[in-house]
Amino acid sequence: MKIKRVLISQPAPPSDKKSPYFELAQKYGLEIDFRPFIEVRGISTADFRKQKLNILDHTAVIITSKTSVDNYFRLAEELRLTIPSSMKFFCMTESIAYYLQKYITFRKRKIFFGNGTFDDLLEQIKKNSTENFLLPVSTVHKPTIPNKLKKTGIKFSKAVMYETVSADLSDLREVNYDVLVFFSPSGIDSLVENFPDFVQNGTSIASFGPATAKAVKAAGLRLDVKAPTKESPSILMALENFIKDSKKK
Repeated sequence: MKIKRVLISQPAPPSDKKSPYFELAQKYGLEIDFRPFIEVRGISTADFRKQKLNILDHTAVIITSKTSVDNYFRLAEELRLTIPSSMKFFCMTESIAYYLQKYITFRKRKIFFGNGTFDDLLEQIKKNSTENFLLPVSTVHKPTIPNKLKKTGIKFSKAVMYETVSADLSDLREVNYDVLVFFSPSGIDSLVENFPDFVQNGTSIASFGPATAKAVKAAGLRLDVKAPTKESPSILMALENFIKDSKKK
């Protein structure tokens, strides 16, 4: 089996920056395309109001992604709310914290950030346990963070602000790839929704994360490349190992 074409089900990295995917393509003579299989859409103000939540009843916000930032401020604007300067922001990473500058003056706010794990951020949240927190989430989200907040007795409200839907992939109908790479169960759902008659045959499927791997198998598909594993902690490493092995056959 000779691997020539790979489809990554995510947005393309900036062309002006070094990406390990570009290096992989050059090293093995691959054609690597990027195409998001899912889209994120903000919910309407009408649907948000049905949750009977008032953004300004909360004194702090827990931000887990840039998507949460965008939709928090989008809804505030559509609801004609002015976010007070006293509002505290607790961000999962430093990168997300600096992304807030798109909407607010960074130096005038109380902004906290973790090292990328919620457990680290939770320690800072505990130090501000008198706050009333708002947690923006998607319609489909893991219960891990809400459960940890409940265990600590932190006062918080979970606010659904956006949803993940399948992208229109009709233009890919006649395009064939040797490897399809997925990063979430939603990506697999999109594949099945867009191509209900999809037959895998010689197409290899790679997945990142246990939930994605489970979704591949649940869809009746063959999982050929899996990450993270002890040998391949990243999807990039797993892909490279798979390509190397395929050249031996």
